[in-house]
Amino acid sequence: MRSVRFGAVICGAIIAGLCVACGQGDVAPEPVIRPVRVMEVLSTGGSRDRTFSGTSQAALESRLSFRVRGTVRRIAVKVGDVVRAGQLIAELDPRDYELLFQEAEASLRSYQAQARNAEANYARVRGLYENRNASKSDLETARTGAESAVAQVSSAQKRLEGANLQLSYAKLTSPVGGSIAAVNVEVNENVSVGQPVVVLTSGSQLEVAVAIPEILIAQIRERDPVRVGFDAIPGTVFPGTVTEVGVASTGTATTFPVIVRLDRVDPACRPGMAAEVTFRFGSADTRERILVPSVAVGEDRQGRFVFVVEPADSGFGVVQRRVVSVDGEPTGEGFEVLEGLRDGERVVTAGVSRIQDGQRVRLLTVR
Repeated sequence: MRSVRFGAVICGAIIAGLCVACGQGDVAPEPVIRPVRVMEVLSTGGSRDRTFSGTSQAALESRLSFRVRGTVRRIAVKVGDVVRAGQLIAELDPRDYELLFQEAEASLRSYQAQARNAEANYARVRGLYENRNASKSDLETARTGAESAVAQVSSAQKRLEGANLQLSYAKLTSPVGGSIAAVNVEVNENVSVGQPVVVLTSGSQLEVAVAIPEILIAQIRERDPVRVGFDAIPGTVFPGTVTEVGVASTGTATTFPVIVRLDRVDPACRPGMAAEVTFRFGSADTRERILVPSVAVGEDRQGRFVFVVEPADSGFGVVQRRVVSVDGEPTGEGFEVLEGLRDGERVVTAGVSRIQDGQRVRLLTVR
Protein backbone atom coordinates (compact mmCIF):
# COMPACT_ATOMS: atom_id res chain seq x y z
CA MET A 1 0.00 0.00 0.00
CA ARG A 2 2.82 2.40 0.86
CA SER A 3 4.56 1.68 -2.44
CA VAL A 4 1.34 2.40 -4.35
CA ARG A 5 1.03 5.81 -2.66
CA PHE A 6 4.65 6.57 -3.40
CA GLY A 7 4.14 5.72 -7.07
CA ALA A 8 1.09 7.95 -7.24
CA VAL A 9 3.07 10.85 -5.82
CA ILE A 10 5.80 10.34 -8.41
CA CYS A 11 3.29 10.23 -11.26
CA GLY A 12 1.60 13.39 -9.97
CA ALA A 13 4.90 15.23 -9.87
CA ILE A 14 5.74 14.17 -13.43
CA ILE A 15 2.32 15.27 -14.72
CA ALA A 16 2.63 18.62 -12.94
CA GLY A 17 6.06 19.15 -14.46
CA LEU A 18 4.74 18.40 -17.93
CA CYS A 19 1.88 20.83 -17.42
CA VAL A 20 4.27 23.57 -16.35
CA ALA A 21 6.49 22.91 -19.37
CA CYS A 22 3.50 23.05 -21.70
CA GLY A 23 2.33 26.28 -20.09
CA GLN A 24 5.76 27.86 -20.58
CA GLY A 25 5.75 26.86 -24.23
CA ASP A 26 2.49 28.75 -24.75
CA VAL A 27 4.03 32.10 -23.61
CA ALA A 28 4.33 34.40 -26.64
CA PRO A 29 7.85 35.73 -27.27
CA GLU A 30 8.57 39.43 -26.96
CA PRO A 31 7.96 41.19 -30.32
CA VAL A 32 11.12 42.28 -32.09
CA ILE A 33 11.31 46.03 -32.72
CA ARG A 34 13.38 46.33 -35.86
CA PRO A 35 15.36 49.45 -36.71
CA VAL A 36 14.58 51.09 -40.05
CA ARG A 37 15.79 54.15 -41.91
CA VAL A 38 13.16 56.55 -43.22
CA MET A 39 13.02 59.70 -45.33
CA GLU A 40 10.41 62.36 -46.03
CA VAL A 41 9.09 62.40 -49.58
CA LEU A 42 8.50 65.71 -51.30
CA SER A 43 6.47 66.55 -54.36
CA THR A 44 8.33 68.42 -57.08
CA GLY A 45 5.39 69.26 -59.34
CA GLY A 46 4.29 72.86 -59.80
CA SER A 47 5.40 75.94 -57.85
CA ARG A 48 5.35 75.77 -54.09
CA ASP A 49 7.12 77.02 -50.99
CA ARG A 50 9.35 74.82 -48.88
CA THR A 51 10.58 75.78 -45.42
CA PHE A 52 13.70 74.36 -43.82
CA SER A 53 15.17 74.89 -40.37
CA GLY A 54 18.61 76.37 -39.91
CA THR A 55 20.86 78.34 -37.57
CA SER A 56 22.11 81.87 -38.02
CA GLN A 57 25.80 82.63 -38.02
CA ALA A 58 28.03 85.60 -38.61
CA ALA A 59 29.00 86.18 -42.23
CA LEU A 60 32.64 86.13 -41.07
CA GLU A 61 33.53 83.75 -38.26
CA SER A 62 37.12 82.97 -37.30
CA ARG A 63 38.48 80.41 -34.86
CA LEU A 64 41.66 82.03 -33.62
CA SER A 65 44.51 79.82 -32.41
CA PHE A 66 48.18 80.04 -31.50
CA ARG A 67 50.83 79.12 -34.06
CA VAL A 68 53.03 77.65 -31.31
CA ARG A 69 52.27 75.38 -28.36
CA GLY A 70 52.57 76.43 -24.75
CA THR A 71 50.83 77.29 -21.49
CA VAL A 72 48.22 80.05 -21.47
CA ARG A 73 49.44 82.84 -19.19
CA ARG A 74 46.75 85.41 -19.87
CA ILE A 75 43.36 85.75 -21.57
CA ALA A 76 42.67 89.38 -22.31
CA VAL A 77 39.05 89.11 -23.50
CA LYS A 78 35.75 87.56 -22.47
CA VAL A 79 32.62 86.53 -24.33
CA GLY A 80 30.76 89.52 -25.73
CA ASP A 81 33.78 91.85 -25.87
CA VAL A 82 34.14 94.03 -28.95
CA VAL A 83 37.75 94.03 -30.14
CA ARG A 84 39.65 96.03 -32.74
CA ALA A 85 42.20 94.80 -35.25
CA GLY A 86 45.56 94.11 -33.57
CA GLN A 87 44.14 93.95 -30.04
CA LEU A 88 45.64 91.32 -27.71
CA ILE A 89 43.43 88.26 -27.30
CA ALA A 90 45.58 85.86 -25.25
CA GLU A 91 49.20 85.22 -24.38
CA LEU A 92 51.34 82.13 -23.75
CA ASP A 93 54.17 81.84 -21.24
CA PRO A 94 57.06 83.17 -23.41
CA ARG A 95 60.04 81.95 -21.35
CA ASP A 96 60.87 78.93 -23.53
CA TYR A 97 60.77 81.06 -26.67
CA GLU A 98 62.80 83.83 -25.03
CA LEU A 99 65.54 81.28 -24.29
CA LEU A 100 65.50 80.08 -27.92
CA PHE A 101 65.79 83.69 -29.08
CA GLN A 102 68.72 84.36 -26.77
CA GLU A 103 70.50 81.21 -27.96
CA ALA A 104 69.98 82.17 -31.59
CA GLU A 105 71.24 85.68 -30.87
CA ALA A 106 74.39 84.36 -29.17
CA SER A 107 75.00 81.93 -32.01
CA LEU A 108 74.77 84.78 -34.54
CA ARG A 109 77.34 86.85 -32.64
CA SER A 110 79.69 83.87 -32.57
CA TYR A 111 79.40 83.27 -36.30
CA GLN A 112 79.87 86.99 -37.01
CA ALA A 113 83.14 86.92 -35.06
CA GLN A 114 84.28 83.85 -36.97
CA ALA A 115 83.38 85.54 -40.24
CA ARG A 116 85.46 88.60 -39.36
CA ASN A 117 88.47 86.39 -38.59
CA ALA A 118 87.98 84.43 -41.81
CA GLU A 119 87.75 87.65 -43.85
CA ALA A 120 90.88 89.02 -42.21
CA ASN A 121 92.72 85.76 -42.86
CA TYR A 122 91.64 85.79 -46.50
CA ALA A 123 92.85 89.37 -46.91
CA ARG A 124 96.21 88.45 -45.35
CA VAL A 125 96.71 85.37 -47.52
CA ARG A 126 95.70 87.29 -50.63
CA GLY A 127 98.39 89.89 -49.88
CA LEU A 128 100.98 87.14 -49.43
CA TYR A 129 99.86 85.52 -52.67
CA GLU A 130 100.20 88.78 -54.56
CA ASN A 131 103.77 89.05 -53.22
CA ARG A 132 104.35 85.43 -54.16
CA ASN A 133 104.74 84.42 -50.53
CA ALA A 134 101.71 82.08 -50.50
CA SER A 135 100.57 79.37 -52.86
CA LYS A 136 97.36 79.40 -54.89
CA SER A 137 96.15 76.50 -52.76
CA ASP A 138 96.56 78.64 -49.63
CA LEU A 139 94.57 81.41 -51.30
CA GLU A 140 91.72 79.06 -52.28
CA THR A 141 91.57 77.62 -48.77
CA ALA A 142 91.38 81.07 -47.20
CA ARG A 143 88.69 82.21 -49.63
CA THR A 144 86.62 79.07 -49.01
CA GLY A 145 86.88 79.66 -45.27
CA ALA A 146 85.68 83.25 -45.64
CA GLU A 147 82.76 82.29 -47.88
CA SER A 148 81.75 79.49 -45.50
CA ALA A 149 81.83 81.89 -42.55
CA VAL A 150 79.60 84.35 -44.40
CA ALA A 151 77.12 81.55 -45.18
CA GLN A 152 77.06 80.53 -41.52
CA VAL A 153 76.28 84.11 -40.53
CA SER A 154 73.38 84.21 -43.01
CA SER A 155 72.02 80.92 -41.65
CA ALA A 156 72.34 82.17 -38.05
CA GLN A 157 70.45 85.34 -38.98
CA LYS A 158 67.57 83.29 -40.37
CA ARG A 159 67.48 81.18 -37.21
CA LEU A 160 67.35 84.37 -35.17
CA GLU A 161 64.46 85.65 -37.30
CA GLY A 162 62.67 82.32 -36.79
CA ALA A 163 63.20 82.47 -33.03
CA ASN A 164 61.89 86.03 -33.00
CA LEU A 165 58.78 84.91 -34.90
CA GLN A 166 58.25 82.04 -32.47
CA LEU A 167 58.46 84.53 -29.62
CA SER A 168 55.95 86.85 -31.31
CA TYR A 169 53.56 83.92 -31.86
CA ALA A 170 53.25 83.60 -28.09
CA LYS A 171 50.86 86.56 -28.33
CA LEU A 172 47.52 86.08 -30.09
CA THR A 173 45.99 89.24 -31.56
CA SER A 174 42.78 89.90 -33.45
CA PRO A 175 43.26 90.04 -37.23
CA VAL A 176 40.13 92.18 -37.71
CA GLY A 177 37.63 94.05 -35.62
CA GLY A 178 34.68 92.05 -34.30
CA SER A 179 33.05 90.46 -31.29
CA ILE A 180 34.17 87.51 -29.15
CA ALA A 181 31.57 84.76 -29.51
CA ALA A 182 33.31 82.06 -27.45
CA VAL A 183 36.42 81.54 -25.30
CA ASN A 184 37.52 77.90 -25.40
CA VAL A 185 40.55 77.80 -23.05
CA GLU A 186 41.48 78.73 -19.49
CA VAL A 187 44.53 80.31 -17.91
CA ASN A 188 47.33 77.75 -17.17
CA GLU A 189 45.90 75.38 -19.77
CA ASN A 190 48.35 73.76 -22.18
CA VAL A 191 47.35 74.37 -25.80
CA SER A 192 48.64 72.86 -29.02
CA VAL A 193 49.24 74.44 -32.39
CA GLY A 194 45.94 75.20 -34.12
CA GLN A 195 43.76 74.53 -31.07
CA PRO A 196 40.89 77.07 -31.13
CA VAL A 197 41.29 79.64 -28.39
CA VAL A 198 38.44 82.05 -29.19
CA VAL A 199 35.73 82.40 -31.81
CA LEU A 200 35.65 85.84 -33.40
CA THR A 201 32.64 87.05 -35.36
CA SER A 202 32.98 90.04 -37.61
CA GLY A 203 30.91 91.79 -40.21
CA SER A 204 27.42 93.19 -39.76
CA GLN A 205 25.64 90.73 -42.06
CA LEU A 206 24.20 87.42 -40.90
CA GLU A 207 24.00 84.10 -42.69
CA VAL A 208 21.77 81.09 -42.13
CA ALA A 209 22.96 77.55 -42.83
CA VAL A 210 20.29 75.02 -43.84
CA ALA A 211 20.31 71.42 -45.10
CA ILE A 212 18.38 70.72 -48.31
CA PRO A 213 17.26 67.19 -49.36
CA GLU A 214 18.95 65.73 -52.42
CA ILE A 215 15.68 65.71 -54.37
CA LEU A 216 15.52 69.53 -54.26
CA ILE A 217 19.15 70.65 -54.23
CA ALA A 218 19.38 70.72 -58.05
CA GLN A 219 16.65 73.41 -58.12
CA ILE A 220 18.56 75.85 -55.91
CA ARG A 221 20.91 78.37 -57.48
CA GLU A 222 23.14 81.12 -56.13
CA ARG A 223 21.38 84.51 -55.91
CA ASP A 224 17.96 82.85 -55.51
CA PRO A 225 15.71 85.00 -53.26
CA VAL A 226 14.41 83.47 -50.02
CA ARG A 227 12.45 84.49 -46.93
CA VAL A 228 13.93 84.10 -43.45
CA GLY A 229 12.09 84.06 -40.14
CA PHE A 230 13.36 83.71 -36.57
CA ASP A 231 11.59 82.03 -33.67
CA ALA A 232 12.87 84.80 -31.40
CA ILE A 233 11.38 87.51 -33.66
CA PRO A 234 7.84 86.32 -34.43
CA GLY A 235 5.89 88.04 -37.17
CA THR A 236 8.94 89.47 -38.95
CA VAL A 237 10.19 88.16 -42.28
CA PHE A 238 13.63 89.09 -43.57
CA PRO A 239 14.59 88.91 -47.26
CA GLY A 240 17.65 86.85 -48.04
CA THR A 241 19.75 85.58 -50.91
CA VAL A 242 21.39 82.21 -51.52
CA THR A 243 25.17 82.70 -51.52
CA GLU A 244 26.51 79.13 -51.40
CA VAL A 245 25.13 75.80 -52.63
CA GLY A 246 26.88 72.63 -51.44
CA VAL A 247 28.15 70.12 -53.98
CA ALA A 248 28.62 67.25 -51.49
CA SER A 249 26.26 65.79 -48.92
CA THR A 250 26.84 66.38 -45.23
CA GLY A 251 28.23 63.24 -43.59
CA THR A 252 26.09 60.16 -44.20
CA ALA A 253 22.87 62.15 -44.64
CA THR A 254 21.38 62.75 -48.08
CA THR A 255 21.17 66.49 -47.51
CA PHE A 256 23.31 69.27 -48.92
CA PRO A 257 24.40 72.48 -47.16
CA VAL A 258 23.09 75.81 -48.41
CA ILE A 259 24.11 79.24 -47.07
CA VAL A 260 21.66 82.14 -47.16
CA ARG A 261 22.68 85.74 -46.41
CA LEU A 262 20.22 88.29 -45.03
CA ASP A 263 19.78 91.28 -47.31
CA ARG A 264 19.38 93.77 -44.49
CA VAL A 265 20.83 94.13 -41.03
CA ASP A 266 18.66 94.13 -37.92
CA PRO A 267 20.07 94.56 -34.39
CA ALA A 268 17.59 91.96 -33.12
CA CYS A 269 19.17 89.23 -35.28
CA ARG A 270 22.15 87.55 -33.69
CA PRO A 271 24.37 84.56 -34.49
CA GLY A 272 23.13 81.24 -33.09
CA MET A 273 19.39 81.94 -33.45
CA ALA A 274 17.05 79.26 -34.76
CA ALA A 275 15.76 80.26 -38.19
CA GLU A 276 13.25 79.10 -40.81
CA VAL A 277 14.21 79.64 -44.45
CA THR A 278 11.49 79.49 -47.11
CA PHE A 279 12.42 78.66 -50.71
CA ARG A 280 10.14 78.98 -53.74
CA PHE A 281 10.46 75.98 -56.04
CA GLY A 282 8.95 76.34 -59.49
CA SER A 283 8.40 73.82 -62.27
CA ALA A 284 6.82 73.89 -65.72
CA ASP A 285 5.40 70.43 -65.00
CA THR A 286 2.26 70.96 -62.90
CA ARG A 287 1.80 67.23 -62.31
CA GLU A 288 2.46 65.99 -58.79
CA ARG A 289 5.75 64.16 -59.02
CA ILE A 290 7.20 62.30 -56.06
CA LEU A 291 10.55 60.53 -56.28
CA VAL A 292 11.57 57.78 -53.84
CA PRO A 293 14.77 55.72 -53.75
CA SER A 294 14.61 52.38 -55.55
CA VAL A 295 15.39 50.51 -52.29
CA ALA A 296 12.18 51.89 -50.75
CA VAL A 297 9.92 50.17 -53.31
CA GLY A 298 9.08 46.49 -52.89
CA GLU A 299 7.17 44.21 -55.24
CA ASP A 300 5.03 41.10 -54.77
CA ARG A 301 2.00 39.47 -56.42
CA GLN A 302 -0.17 42.49 -55.60
CA GLY A 303 2.22 44.92 -57.28
CA ARG A 304 4.68 47.51 -56.08
CA PHE A 305 4.42 48.94 -52.58
CA VAL A 306 6.19 51.02 -49.95
CA PHE A 307 6.02 51.14 -46.17
CA VAL A 308 4.81 54.47 -44.79
CA VAL A 309 5.77 55.31 -41.21
CA GLU A 310 3.26 56.79 -38.79
CA PRO A 311 5.21 58.31 -35.88
CA ALA A 312 4.41 56.95 -32.42
CA ASP A 313 6.39 57.99 -29.34
CA SER A 314 9.88 59.49 -29.61
CA GLY A 315 12.13 57.48 -31.89
CA PHE A 316 9.50 54.86 -32.80
CA GLY A 317 6.73 54.44 -35.34
CA VAL A 318 4.27 52.01 -36.93
CA VAL A 319 4.63 51.00 -40.57
CA GLN A 320 1.73 50.72 -43.01
CA ARG A 321 1.96 48.91 -46.32
CA ARG A 322 0.94 51.25 -49.14
CA VAL A 323 0.38 50.15 -52.75
CA VAL A 324 1.87 52.67 -55.17
CA SER A 325 1.76 53.31 -58.89
CA VAL A 326 5.10 54.14 -60.45
CA ASP A 327 6.04 55.56 -63.81
CA GLY A 328 8.14 52.96 -65.67
CA GLU A 329 11.52 51.69 -64.53
CA PRO A 330 13.72 53.36 -61.91
CA THR A 331 16.15 56.11 -62.93
CA GLY A 332 19.23 57.37 -61.19
CA GLU A 333 16.94 59.37 -58.87
CA GLY A 334 14.76 56.34 -58.06
CA PHE A 335 11.10 55.60 -58.84
CA GLU A 336 8.66 58.31 -59.83
CA VAL A 337 5.51 57.62 -57.81
CA LEU A 338 2.31 58.75 -59.51
CA GLU A 339 -0.24 57.47 -56.97
CA GLY A 340 -0.21 56.16 -53.43
CA LEU A 341 1.94 58.74 -51.63
CA ARG A 342 1.26 62.23 -50.35
CA ASP A 343 3.62 65.13 -49.97
CA GLY A 344 5.43 65.08 -46.61
CA GLU A 345 4.87 61.39 -45.79
CA ARG A 346 7.82 59.32 -44.61
CA VAL A 347 8.75 56.01 -46.19
CA VAL A 348 11.14 53.26 -45.12
CA THR A 349 14.37 53.30 -47.15
CA ALA A 350 16.31 50.53 -45.36
CA GLY A 351 14.95 47.31 -43.88
CA VAL A 352 11.92 46.93 -46.19
CA SER A 353 12.33 43.16 -46.57
CA ARG A 354 12.34 42.55 -42.81
CA ILE A 355 9.14 44.33 -41.74
CA GLN A 356 5.42 43.69 -42.05
CA ASP A 357 2.29 45.81 -42.20
CA GLY A 358 1.36 47.22 -38.79
CA GLN A 359 4.74 46.42 -37.23
CA ARG A 360 6.27 48.75 -34.63
CA VAL A 361 9.75 49.92 -35.63
CA ARG A 362 12.57 52.02 -34.30
CA LEU A 363 13.56 55.00 -36.47
CA LEU A 364 17.27 55.30 -37.16
CA THR A 365 17.18 58.53 -39.12
CA VAL A 366 14.29 60.84 -39.89
CA ARG A 367 14.90 63.44 -42.62
